[in-house]
Amino acid sequence: MKTELVTTLKRQATKILAELHQRQEPILITEHGKPSAYLVEVQYFEAMQKKLTLLEGIARGEKAILENRTVSHDEAKKRLSRWLE
Repeated sequence: MKTELVTTLKRQATKILAELHQRQEPILITEHGKPSAYLVEVQYFEAMQKKLTLLEGIARGEKAILENRTVSHDEAKKRLSRWLE
């Protein structure tokens, strides 16, 4: 992964964006020698958001199972029938 100073980003944003699109991997932006942000392509960010949403749904489902908040398939069909009509 490439690392760039925030001052370099300010001065050479167009060049860094071109490199970002060419390499297709995040760029770590540092400020005062410390990690400050990641610069990522839009498609990469959107894909991460979709994955995060899916993982959060799985986590909610696992929590529901642990808390015994589940229903049978038939009960689920009954509850959803009003939405499917």
